Amino acid sequence: MKKIAIVPAYNERETIAGVVAEIRAFEPEFDVLVVDDGSHDETAAVARANGARVVRLPFNLGIGGAVQTGFRYAYEHGYDLAARVDGDGQHDPAELADLIDAVLEDRADICVGSRFAGSEGYRSSRSRRVGIRILARVVSLLTHQRVTDTTSGFQVLNRKAIALFAADYPHDYPEVEAAVMLHKHRLRLAEVPVRMRERSAGASSITALRSIYYMIKVMLAILVGAMRRRATPLEDT
Repeated sequence: MKKIAIVPAYNERETIAGVVAEIRAFEPEFDVLVVDDGSHDETAAVARANGARVVRLPFNLGIGGAVQTGFRYAYEHGYDLAARVDGDGQHDPAELADLIDAVLEDRADICVGSRFAGSEGYRSSRSRRVGIRILARVVSLLTHQRVTDTTSGFQVLNRKAIALFAADYPHDYPEVEAAVMLHKHRLRLAEVPVRMRERSAGASSITALRSIYYMIKVMLAILVGAMRRRATPLEDT
């Protein structure tokens, strides 16, 4: 089985070496692909120096474009299993074990690490918590299953999910719409509780004002996405 860890990163030179090292320590069989989303710092060079494969985008596409680039790479290079780990160091790759088990045991096509599924919910700002709860309720209604974390970038996917997202993936704030896409294509989504660490460097780009803008934009995108025709996943040849 070919396995890859996809790490989207934008200006993460301070954390990317540690992320790559932790993934390798957890599972040496994982190939690590860092998708440098048009960084202005040495993210790509640091990742390459620490043994990661690097795809460097010529300009910033945003998280959706970077993640789809990783899925496209995984699909075209014949990977059977893909893990997604953000480049800011907030995810602990050691917690991938339960996500991988859910996919390998055929309980899900994609398993998401949820910050809110356990007894100790992740403590973000109040505005972000309210927004995430609203989005979770809307997505749960549309997908007919309980979803607790619609914005998590900590995921494990099988070949079917890789093929779907390699062909079509939302580009702005993609995780919410992607959950609805999975339901429309009858792929199975599961969540397992994970813990999220504080940033060791850098800062989130989502401010309180952006959270409001994000909520409005994503709600509209969900409604449009619910009415879209199903995408055609890539097919193996």
